[in-house]
Amino acid sequence: QINLERLKGLKLCTALVRYLRTHYALHRNPAGLMRKSANSVAAKLRELQSFFGLKVTGELNEETYELMQQPRCGVPDVGEYNFFPRKLKWSKNNLTYRIMNYTQDLTRAEVDRAFKKAFKVWSDVTPLNFTRIRSGTADIMISFGTKEHGDFYPFDGPSGLLAHAFPPGPNYGGDAHFDDDETWSTDSRGYNLFLVAAHEFGHSLGLEHSRDPGALMFPIYTYIGKTGFVLPDDDVQGIQALYGISSLYKDPNPKHPKTPEKCDANLTLDAITELRGELLIFKDRFFWRLHPQMVEPELVLTKSFWPELPNKFDAAYENPIKDRVFMFKGEFWAMNGYDIVADYPKKIYELGFPKEMKTIDAAVHIKDTGKTLFFTGDKYWSYDEENQVMDEGYPRLIEEEFAGIGTRVDAVYQRNGYLYFFSGPLQFEYSIWSKRIVRILHTNSIFWC
Repeated sequence: QINLERLKGLKLCTALVRYLRTHYALHRNPAGLMRKSANSVAAKLRELQSFFGLKVTGELNEETYELMQQPRCGVPDVGEYNFFPRKLKWSKNNLTYRIMNYTQDLTRAEVDRAFKKAFKVWSDVTPLNFTRIRSGTADIMISFGTKEHGDFYPFDGPSGLLAHAFPPGPNYGGDAHFDDDETWSTDSRGYNLFLVAAHEFGHSLGLEHSRDPGALMFPIYTYIGKTGFVLPDDDVQGIQALYGISSLYKDPNPKHPKTPEKCDANLTLDAITELRGELLIFKDRFFWRLHPQMVEPELVLTKSFWPELPNKFDAAYENPIKDRVFMFKGEFWAMNGYDIVADYPKKIYELGFPKEMKTIDAAVHIKDTGKTLFFTGDKYWSYDEENQVMDEGYPRLIEEEFAGIGTRVDAVYQRNGYLYFFSGPLQFEYSIWSKRIVRILHTNSIFWC
């Protein structure tokens, strides 16, 4: 009789050791000796948890296991490929690349376009130039392969490791390999070749993995939508530190997206909602997950949870009776947990708003009254959730009902008989019962800053 729990534990242990060997330089001990050292599984697990901003325990918990399941780049997060002495950058600005073979998933023209566009991401912000050659040895040789494909760093079948690339240098240096067991695409199906290639070519140029979840060089794959890709600020800083700035790079204020800092004194928020006890706090392309049991809020890209939803939301609220969260951006979506409910998005006028109204700034559900308050501009509405109609006599001026919070609300949530209104870098703690402001706080104090 096989003990299934023990078998499951052994599989988990094997998967963990494989992951740490691949990405965290966990070395095999000679003759299978177990020794307590900086190379122990627990020590490497702590490195992994620290890299991704998880709670550092040195134990395999659910949060860490979930992260290990996500598709990612095959380049280690620490340590490095050891074929050659490490050189951080190319000593020249004119580089060549050659496409050795193709995937069956896309036409040759689509593959060519994806790689050309991926190189342009880096040449746009540096003095680097990339020229394609069709024969001979290029600086960056690009190929598709499966399992063991000639470099002693085998791929692992569908998902898991998507691709890897070697840092600048001779022989393998700069080369990029893509796992042909993946389904490659030009959109959100399977894995987007352009996005993965842009990341891998960052390695080909000398960049390591970034800990910034908004960076292109973050190791976990996230599809980020069809709108024009703009290289995030973290990656721009990294590549320009190696190669300098392009003379054609004229824009004095280029809009490279920055990852929000939770303790920024000028922090402003887009939307807040509860979701089954945890708080989701939206800002730009991201949201923080703040769970009562978590010491640190977890910052994630919105697209990493909902690839089909907008990058950014204006308002959100939870109706705990229906176990639904509603999220607004021009139209609105309903969530059951983290799953999108069928038949959404819907138009906001279906809630009873005038048709010319296009956006909601903030929303909050008041559990005791069963009403949801919607804020837009300097006015607010009251919506009866049970009867699904707008209450009579609305909209009203925010200032009339909630004196002192200003004429605009960015985000709002309710907790323990208080409404927390966010307006710019300030939040107002408002007592529902005494109908007055109790405290004025900085927006970032929601993160205990």
